[in-house]
Amino acid sequence: MKETPKVFESEFKFCLIVWREEPVKSTELAKMCETELGWKKATTYTVIKRLTERGILKSENATITSLVSKDEVQAAEVDALVEKTFEGNIPSFVAAFMSSRKLNKDEIAKLKKMIDDYEG
Repeated sequence: MKETPKVFESEFKFCLIVWREEPVKSTELAKMCETELGWKKATTYTVIKRLTERGILKSENATITSLVSKDEVQAAEVDALVEKTFEGNIPSFVAAFMSSRKLNKDEIAKLKKMIDDYEG
């Protein structure tokens, strides 16, 4: 299984735009980043270059597409958090999460279904 490259917070906000709009021309992406993130065009192109070099994006004929999905990035972040903060102990992570949030019945039902599906 390949390791998902780390995506930092400002890069993640940028990737949200890419995931929403892809495939997207770099000029259009720069305009969106100026409006949504307050970035100059040069900043957008620098981030495109950096994420392309790290294997997160592909830039071909000035068209930007992702090589890593939002789900993959989020899963890698959660894995890193569980490893770093809870020494890999998922029940401890879930207990900490649940002690700080009030789940409604729908959320509880969805979580139970996810566990049942995982077991099955």
